[in-house]
Amino acid sequence: MSQSTYSSIVLAKRPKGPILPGETFTTKSNPMISENDLKDGQILVEALYLSLDPAMRGWLNDIRSYLPPVQIGEIMRGAAISNVIASKSSLFPVGSHVIANIGWTELAIVDEKDPGLSLAQIPENGRVTDALGVLGLTGMTAYFGMLEVGQVKAGDFVVVSGAAGATGSVACQIAKLKGATVLGIAGSDDKVAWLKELGCDDALNYKAADFKTKFKESTKGLIDVFFDNVGGEILELALTRAKQHARFVMCGAISQYNSTQPQGPKNFGYVITMRIRLQGFIVFDYQKQYPTAAKDIAQWLAEGKLKRKETIIKGGLAAAQQGLVDLYDGINTGKLLVEVKEDNGEGVGSRL
Repeated sequence: MSQSTYSSIVLAKRPKGPILPGETFTTKSNPMISENDLKDGQILVEALYLSLDPAMRGWLNDIRSYLPPVQIGEIMRGAAISNVIASKSSLFPVGSHVIANIGWTELAIVDEKDPGLSLAQIPENGRVTDALGVLGLTGMTAYFGMLEVGQVKAGDFVVVSGAAGATGSVACQIAKLKGATVLGIAGSDDKVAWLKELGCDDALNYKAADFKTKFKESTKGLIDVFFDNVGGEILELALTRAKQHARFVMCGAISQYNSTQPQGPKNFGYVITMRIRLQGFIVFDYQKQYPTAAKDIAQWLAEGKLKRKETIIKGGLAAAQQGLVDLYDGINTGKLLVEVKEDNGEGVGSRL
């Protein structure tokens, strides 16, 4: 970042299929901003880590959804861990680590009343990047999806697709904490091994030639809760292995996000015959309950009952475009982040 400008990445063209770096987005150079540009109650932040999330692909489509689409020419939406470098707010002093929905940009001015702005909450055994991962909306999604939507209980047999991802890996562990037996599904042997380290009772590589056979063998007892991050063929399989009154938690469908002709399940009749409750949800639905979830997750993390991994892409803001493409190819184990600027360790978060 030069002294006279800073960079942002804006949406240039809506993708019809996969995201194309350099075509879907473009980099914009902006005049430098400083403390002189702040009004009372505002802070100036520099981005440190940018969250990359599967839901981002949906935000690029000009369709009705839970959030309005990102507009052409608008900074790409996204949450970032940032460092406060200038402040006219008593709530967020210089040097604070904050979470803010500033999007894909190196610098931003944020108002202290912005509902998306908060001090990074760092528990014992925590690190600042957890504020976008296990302690952020990622962990919250797993928490409410598994506990509120899935209503997991001791003795349940739970299957999680996309289990080595940011949300899936936390969902697996929460199910185990509640006394369930857990089968995780992931896309590589390394990820399968990690899921077993996390405590999954079993894990399968869906890219293996004998996956369908192994899946049927591993679900002989039939599924009580299916936590789906993937959709597509794995959802098709899970429907055939569901118990009566199974709970299907529809968290994501990453296998379909880049498809020009998304496929729904052909065997939808199982929903009727097995009386399956198949429910979608968005983490924002549970906003009033965030404090409870944050307290539980922080305690599990502090006690060593919850583990996590991060995949951090170096290269600054410019790496975000290819990073998002790679997300849909399963590059990550755990939370995927872009390091916009290396954290010098001088920032401070709020210790729980």
